[in-house]
Amino acid sequence: MNEDVFNASLRKFLKQVGVTSQREIEKAVRDAIDSGKLKGHEKLPAKMVLTVGGVTLSHEVNDEIELG
Repeated sequence: MNEDVFNASLRKFLKQVGVTSQREIEKAVRDAIDSGKLKGHEKLPAKMVLTVGGVTLSHEVNDEIELG
């Protein structure tokens, strides 16, 4: 395995996950506030599940997203 290639590819994947996830969460929250479903001061439970094919990996992260 080429460690440099692996590291660069992994970082690229994680950056894409972070950027696209943030955009999607922001859009969903704004839409929910605009529609009246949320008031804008809630704490929202959040869960991210990561799986990688070809290896036995399933990693789950649970937290809250605070709106204000």
